[in-house]
Amino acid sequence: MTPEFLSSWQNSPLAVQALLFDLDGTLVDSAPDLAGAVNEMRLDRGLSTLPLEALRPHVGTGARGMLNVGLQLTPEHADYEASKSEFLDRYEARMARETQLFDEVLELLGVLQSAAIPWGIVTNKAERFALPLTRHLGLDEAAFTVIGGDTTPHAKPHPAPLLEAAKRGGVDPQRCVYIGDDERDIVAGRAAGMRTVAAGWGYLGNGKAIEAWNADIVLSSPSGILKLLGLT
Repeated sequence: MTPEFLSSWQNSPLAVQALLFDLDGTLVDSAPDLAGAVNEMRLDRGLSTLPLEALRPHVGTGARGMLNVGLQLTPEHADYEASKSEFLDRYEARMARETQLFDEVLELLGVLQSAAIPWGIVTNKAERFALPLTRHLGLDEAAFTVIGGDTTPHAKPHPAPLLEAAKRGGVDPQRCVYIGDDERDIVAGRAAGMRTVAAGWGYLGNGKAIEAWNADIVLSSPSGILKLLGLT
């Protein structure tokens, strides 16, 4: 982080009204269950399972990414839609089996609550999955809102979900910070007029290097957020 960025943040106590987080790859590690769903499909088709390390980088692209790397299926394939429905059903049946918070996230959220700093969740995960998963992990009661990929007419990288979250929280988008582990998160955050933090501990994908996403800052761990806020 640049000294100028840290100074401007910490010396303006009213500058940040709320934090908004992506879900998968930022707050929670859902890769084991998403990978597990596609590996179940592989086994049913007489194929061997793929290692988690091979599937993890594609988690951020959801069913499309999982089916592409796991079964070499693209949206143009005749079997894609049926396979996508099967994948989503399998994932729904097991989505809380191995998914857990990333290290330091529980501490981070606890400190934010103690400091009375509101935070919410904006994910491209459909509400069908996002709402029960956040309830299971105990995130829904502390978050002031959970916005899914189908809560608004547009998903990220469109700014609409982030603007809806700010509206529900009664906060100025320009005084919000959005934290995510995909370039789409940064594009959406900037389009919404928010400060953006790239979560270097997340999935990151196989696209541009994280430094090229044009985030305001790149952090290597959730605890870095507390340093930005002057809470450590």
